[in-house]
Amino acid sequence: MSEVKNLLVLPHLRVQNANAISSPMTWGFPAMSAFVGLMHALERKLYAAGINVSLGNVGVICHDFDAQATEGGYIRGFHLTRNPVDKTGGTAAIVEEGRIHLDITLIFAIDTAAAESERERIAEKIGEIVAGMRIAGGSVIPNRAVPSHKQRPQWVTLDGDEEKRQKQFARLKRRWLPGFALTLRDDYLAEHHQALQQQNPEANLLDAWLDLSRLNHHCTLENEGESNEKPVWQVQRPYRGWLVPIPVGYGAISELFPPGEVANARDAKTHFRFVESLYSIGEWVSPHRMKQPEDLLWYVDNDEEAGLYRLNNDYHLRASAQ
Repeated sequence: MSEVKNLLVLPHLRVQNANAISSPMTWGFPAMSAFVGLMHALERKLYAAGINVSLGNVGVICHDFDAQATEGGYIRGFHLTRNPVDKTGGTAAIVEEGRIHLDITLIFAIDTAAAESERERIAEKIGEIVAGMRIAGGSVIPNRAVPSHKQRPQWVTLDGDEEKRQKQFARLKRRWLPGFALTLRDDYLAEHHQALQQQNPEANLLDAWLDLSRLNHHCTLENEGESNEKPVWQVQRPYRGWLVPIPVGYGAISELFPPGEVANARDAKTHFRFVESLYSIGEWVSPHRMKQPEDLLWYVDNDEEAGLYRLNNDYHLRASAQ
């Protein structure tokens, strides 16, 4: 990803009932594809409103969350409702739907030919438009837990001088605390796959992904061979940090069909392809650990010939080098 010159910051958006089912195999925080979809929809709305800006990357910092699920025990269930009533007046069947309330800050890499004096006005207009949009299926509502001056949209023009740029980014990071940004750790998945293959040559990437997605408890003997010998259970954590399984896009499972050839497709003007979710490992990182703005931004990284439609994030390139 090239160096970002401008950031648009939409701080402390309160999102009610966002989709908590991020893929067929994961739940919790919405998939990053939901925020990239928001970015594309926002860009189209801005163009229709006569505001010509380019949004290239998006990052999200979560300050608070409230999953609408049962607490306690090993098994959790979503809080489900069945409404409205059906056409006969009876109650409708329950369709399982996971929801979560969020307090998030969105950061976009933005570019425009507009004069610098116009940019604050554009940021305010974007804030108004986003307030009327859906974010990951949830509604944006007033955030009464945060003072209004801390929710003001902000256009940040990053300085070309590296030292000044770092000072600007340091000020932004302080404003984003407390919170955690979702980053991509493809490197952990590849590294853990190699580690498992040393124990079992037939281990594949799915084994590595499942192994990193759970807590593995390992038993050791304390005071082994002595009269007070006793077993001690410990959690094995091959890597430090708050790691989570995440979807990162889609992989093709069919050929690319011409527009209109597949019945009941949502868009009859666009090529169509059947796909399945792609998975990787993500890490929640506090903004103060990031070295540059590009660390928290996600971007589209498709390989159409290989049938890969996925998202990428470059935090792991710098984190693994440290």
